[in-house]
Amino acid sequence: MEWPALTERFLLYLAAECGLSVNYRESVRRSLARFTEWCRSRELTPQHITEPLLAEYRRLLHEEGLAFSSCRIAMVHLRRFFRYLNSRAVIEQNPAALVKGGAVRQAIPETLAAESVAKMLDATDADDIPYGARDRAILEMLYGSGLRVSELVRLRADQISWEEKFLRITGKGGKTRYVPMGTMAAKALQNYVQQARHVLAREGHRVPELFLSNRGERLTRERIRQIIRKRAAEAGLSEHVYPHIMRHSFATHLLENGADLRVIQDMLGHADLATTQIYTHVEAKRLVGLHRSFHPRGRKHE
Repeated sequence: MEWPALTERFLLYLAAECGLSVNYRESVRRSLARFTEWCRSRELTPQHITEPLLAEYRRLLHEEGLAFSSCRIAMVHLRRFFRYLNSRAVIEQNPAALVKGGAVRQAIPETLAAESVAKMLDATDADDIPYGARDRAILEMLYGSGLRVSELVRLRADQISWEEKFLRITGKGGKTRYVPMGTMAAKALQNYVQQARHVLAREGHRVPELFLSNRGERLTRERIRQIIRKRAAEAGLSEHVYPHIMRHSFATHLLENGADLRVIQDMLGHADLATTQIYTHVEAKRLVGLHRSFHPRGRKHE
């Protein structure tokens, strides 16, 4: 049985046998939709799912910037789902039985140095049509506008103001915000749209989203993650590079260069300033490092 059919049966079970609310079932539906999209991108069936794969998925949620509480809820939903599949003999063993509910919380987000970002961008040749142009635009947009990867894969042409170099983004909770495009990001995106996108598009297969796969379909979050990992490796970066680290780097580098925290909050689409304030800890950590490196009384002596 395919993932969609299993999901619907599980949701019916939650309603009919467990008596759970519509809101709870919709939360479960969203969790399972995200998980099953990841499974389909890797051609995984329910029988393929193991405890290590679920742990890998949990790390992915964390890397994409999902809040600690949201990661925990998603894993609770998956544990319940696989317990149901096991009870209905769809799978022989429950792979989620030993998987803990939440991802490990990181007090300070990981970031890349500006030099590392520049190195990766420079190594991605925008004149390589279509993939270099596409991947350069992806990297420039994630770093230059601080988009979430889910926002990037849904980006359409009607959300772009080329003249004003602004994007109209609908983020979490259906909230709309306006995000500036840097000159380099706008140039890379325009190059992709004009020179490369039509090469990837398939005749008779109309896809409104801008970023396409080699089959002319909308890129998935997992594919974006693979592209970024590949481009980082080609640039010789030793850091673990993933989509959300580009957003973290966007915010941190703005703060380092004097941007106001509330302006960064608006560009990131954070509902609460406290969420944005975590980047002040990144800056504080950097300043401590500078002090230890350069101040006569801050250096560590052997």
